[in-house]
Amino acid sequence: LNSLLCYFTQDEEFYLVKWQGYSDSENTWEPRKNLRCISILKQFHRDLEQAFIRRGCKLKKNMRLLDLGISNYLVQKAKQRRALQHWEYELNAKRNHKGRIVVENEVDLDGPPRDFVYINEYKVGEGITLNQMAVGCECSDCLSEAAGGCCPGASHHKFAYNELGQVKIKAGMPIYECNSRCSCGIDCPNRVVQRGIRYDLCIFRTDNGCGWGVRTLEKIRKHSFVMEYVGEIITSEEAERRGQVYDRQGATYLFDLDYVEDVYTVDAAYYGNISHFVNHSVSATINEGALYSIIFRAKFVFIFTQPGILCFQCNPNLQV
Repeated sequence: LNSLLCYFTQDEEFYLVKWQGYSDSENTWEPRKNLRCISILKQFHRDLEQAFIRRGCKLKKNMRLLDLGISNYLVQKAKQRRALQHWEYELNAKRNHKGRIVVENEVDLDGPPRDFVYINEYKVGEGITLNQMAVGCECSDCLSEAAGGCCPGASHHKFAYNELGQVKIKAGMPIYECNSRCSCGIDCPNRVVQRGIRYDLCIFRTDNGCGWGVRTLEKIRKHSFVMEYVGEIITSEEAERRGQVYDRQGATYLFDLDYVEDVYTVDAAYYGNISHFVNHSVSATINEGALYSIIFRAKFVFIFTQPGILCFQCNPNLQV
């Protein structure tokens, strides 16, 4: 059983069933007693109730037949759920991090965004060459040797993390993590960002007209790394050109990287990870409280939590 598309009552309840792996022409009407998937039944009746709310009327008990408008909504909702489930599967198949991704839309009939490609690493644009780190550390314990020869100390900066991997330096200060030339492994306490997203996150449709948003599905300690702002790395000239187009569309995913001499911009409009969906305000409360320590390492941007922030809102025009 894939989904339920419609129903009517005639002494007992009958449901129009979309079967997994079969075309719509092979949908069948089945009595309630033949349906054993309780979760799909419950979801159908939630959708049915929502359909009546959208129409500004109440769901009547023992309703014999649904009108055409309600039936069409239920069919579209079932198609949307299948599309979102498929998209969720694709996102999790592509991700290279521990945290899983869940997709929810209980607000409208919008499906997966078009013209968006999920990527895990930055897509480097034309005319840009990213310099590799020239040196690395040879520490046996990077946390205890942080002030000496480890990467932060060698760059005359403080070690960014505590023993729990939380940021302990002030917002705006650069973070120098260990790199491929260092003798330490991926479990090094100075490779927090490199270990990727560790928390289960949900891409959800907001109910205030702001499109998609992101919320956490588990508690996150304050000042913990959440995600990296991934997208295309483009020149400032290309960013200016794209920015004019995005301004006319009323949205932008451009994030300037002006912490070093070479000024680049990350554009997450068409290529990006889950941070692409952070660009939406969730509520007035979140607007006021959703502040980030957004920091820069090797020309890239990362998002860390502040105390009590479980939903995210990001200002893509914020200067690092």
